[in-house]
Amino acid sequence: MPYLTTEKKASIFTEFGGKASNTGSIEGQIALLTERITQISSHLQANKHDHSTQRGLMQLVGKRKRLLTYMQKHNLQGYRALIEKLGLRK
Repeated sequence: MPYLTTEKKASIFTEFGGKASNTGSIEGQIALLTERITQISSHLQANKHDHSTQRGLMQLVGKRKRLLTYMQKHNLQGYRALIEKLGLRK
């Protein structure tokens, strides 16, 4: 089973990227990674010894951090709005 259905992906990109076909938008990519990170985190709470998934989670978190850093440098207002909307960095 895929981690997200195509309808869920389309709704994420519509909400954050403007339209469903705008899959390259930084905002949409960050929102998709955030959704995936929350799902993997809940999996790891139930399966504490799943070390390969834990490594994959750390890679996703690093990728999201790099995208957020890029967005912060190039679009500060959009960055602030996005982290507020996603509930990151309280």
